[in-house]
Amino acid sequence: MIHPLQNLAVHLHGDGDPYRRSRLLYIVQAALEYFCSILVTGAYLARITSALGFSDALTGILSSFVSLSGSFQLAALFMFRKTRSVKWPVAVGLLLNQLLFTFVYVVPVLKLDAGGKQLVFLAAFVTAYLLSSVMNPHQTAWLMSLVPDDQRGSFTARKEIVSLLGGMLFTYGMGSLIDGFEAAGNMEAAFIAGAVTMAALSVLHFVVLALVREKPRSSQSGGGKEEASSGLAFLKNKMLWKIVILVSWWNAASHVATPFYGAYQIHELGFSMTFVSVLSILYGVLRSLFSPVIGRYADRHSFGRSTYVCLFIAAAGFLVNCFTVPENGHVFYTAYYCLSALSHAGTNAALVNLIFDYIPAGERRYALAFRAALSGLVGFLSTCAMSPVVTMIQNSGNTLFGMKIYAAQFVSFVALLLTAGLIVYVYAEFVRKNPPRVGREN
Repeated sequence: MIHPLQNLAVHLHGDGDPYRRSRLLYIVQAALEYFCSILVTGAYLARITSALGFSDALTGILSSFVSLSGSFQLAALFMFRKTRSVKWPVAVGLLLNQLLFTFVYVVPVLKLDAGGKQLVFLAAFVTAYLLSSVMNPHQTAWLMSLVPDDQRGSFTARKEIVSLLGGMLFTYGMGSLIDGFEAAGNMEAAFIAGAVTMAALSVLHFVVLALVREKPRSSQSGGGKEEASSGLAFLKNKMLWKIVILVSWWNAASHVATPFYGAYQIHELGFSMTFVSVLSILYGVLRSLFSPVIGRYADRHSFGRSTYVCLFIAAAGFLVNCFTVPENGHVFYTAYYCLSALSHAGTNAALVNLIFDYIPAGERRYALAFRAALSGLVGFLSTCAMSPVVTMIQNSGNTLFGMKIYAAQFVSFVALLLTAGLIVYVYAEFVRKNPPRVGREN
């Protein structure tokens, strides 16, 4: 008779698969990383910046900084090129990144003047994202190398489901906690609670990464050829440029609008943090249900085709937000959020997995960094270009060309037009042509 603990050991280590436990830990790590990101994006970030006196336009730019910070992934091209292991540098770098985000929650309660708080916040916020960016391509290449190529779509779906289901409980708990402190007139306690939560998540995330195994560099690169192809040779790959155009275009479409939605929810639409949390729960449920479906579709066909499907859904979401105003905000923004959940169920996984589909194994971490650098810059500049328009519309009493319109409605219309154009591009380059995928052969 097999002891239950032996059964557990078999489940964790797998039947002849030394990386099965590490893949399970990868799922846990992704969930913890997702919880950390929740606390420094969207309405949560808007709460902090509002307390520090930032305008909606500047909050939008800060929300988009995660995109700009991707440009610093170019530094990753020159890091760890001769080291046999990236595990510990990545784990320590991400720990520092998350501890800096912890400090972001401390800034509003510091005994400094308004200008001093804003400077300290910006220094911590920017440095945190820079650290995350230079570690990201190495982290992704390391962890995704543990997943068989023919299972990446399904595995990514399972990973997202765990993150989203956990995120639902996490956001509801944090939202209710912050609303409770705000109702009691004690926002300082809310920020301290956020800092304590982020610190705990940071430590847990580090411990989980420390337990994940790492394949030898030669195993990740398909026979030890990674360093031979680690120069600029990967730039000659035509599929890389098509992927970069796709991701950059999508970043432009999303970043002209979504960075401004957090402040719109808090200010014009008047959402409570509890309602924001309910939206997150609904988002998580829908995305969890749709992720396995679109993941299996991508495994059977391609991540290009799954992107094509999801972009139609994204366009529908932006169309709904063109008509979202305070009078119908709870209903219409909820509809947008549901459509956004369905679209991101496919696009988030696809935009990473396209690299694994079309780029040889030895060039992937460089391709990931290069893609993130260019597309991140495009996304950030898109937000910066739209920021003066947002300020202009708000300063004119929410009117444009004599028409009553909120800034969020206008940026949603621009996002809709850009997404429609991207649908045409993806069909032409990834659906109609349907190029062969090298990722299935590695």
